Amino acid sequence: MGDCAGVGPELALTCAAIPEVTERCTPVLIGPRRILQRISEQLDLALPSSDFRSSQWDGVSAACWDVGEIECDEVTAGKFNHRTGLASFVAVDAAITETLASRLDAIVTGPIQKEAWHAANVPFIGHTELLAERTGTSDYSMMLTSDVISCVLCTIHIPLADVVGSLTRESIVRAIRLGGAALSRRLKRPARVAVLGLNPHAGENGLLSHGEEESLIGPAIEQARGEGFDIVGPLPPDTAFTPAMRDQVDVYVCMYHDQGLIPLKTLSFDDGVNVTLGLPIVRTSVDHGTAMNIAWQGKARSTSMQRAIEMAIDLVG
Repeated sequence: MGDCAGVGPELALTCAAIPEVTERCTPVLIGPRRILQRISEQLDLALPSSDFRSSQWDGVSAACWDVGEIECDEVTAGKFNHRTGLASFVAVDAAITETLASRLDAIVTGPIQKEAWHAANVPFIGHTELLAERTGTSDYSMMLTSDVISCVLCTIHIPLADVVGSLTRESIVRAIRLGGAALSRRLKRPARVAVLGLNPHAGENGLLSHGEEESLIGPAIEQARGEGFDIVGPLPPDTAFTPAMRDQVDVYVCMYHDQGLIPLKTLSFDDGVNVTLGLPIVRTSVDHGTAMNIAWQGKARSTSMQRAIEMAIDLVG
């Protein structure tokens, strides 16, 4: 359910009662049950009565799994702290354990507060890094996707000043492979991949760059093209997302976080889904944050959470 001071719990409760969800799966809400109960009473949302550890699944529409030691008086709506951060981390970690053991089929994560994880001395910046470590995965990428646009990131949660030093030919090829393969499976045809340049105007042949397009991005494109991928690029980032270009592209390979997430969230904020590619288990997530300013008020839209659940079901097959 994500950070319990944010909107994650109410989104989880809402989606666990949607017939389109419960007809296709049995949602298990993972996190402190006492917090879920408090929010369910405050917003008049149904709280699943079944317990994940003891439920017989025939006839159960949804269940709760009480994970994360935190009391109600330690949580104030919209105010995260180290306790809420630790509770959300423990819940995600438990979900990974159960999914690796095949007791759960997939993980859908609500929004966490990275500062709260840091305050709790959690040694991971976010979900993606934790999932990679726990599953022993080195070749992974973060993809944000919707029916309108899909973006795969070559670098994830790092400062902009560190992007150039973190980009490698291998990381770009990996993003092309994982993103291209994912969209090819979804579309049941070879995906059309567009790789963005790093610099304005894709570097203008070195005039506006330090040669990243020529030394890193171009060779990565040629390597992936030799593996059979249908690729254009490196494209100037400022024109890559125009309507005419989007009509010709199935997935964008972006060099850094905001290069891909700004267009994705502009076009699909309410129904975008975060998918971690390359893992041995299925993990999807909402594409938005904890929205502390509207937490526990019943104002948060559940569209992205519902879409993340539906995509997880589709990926499980």
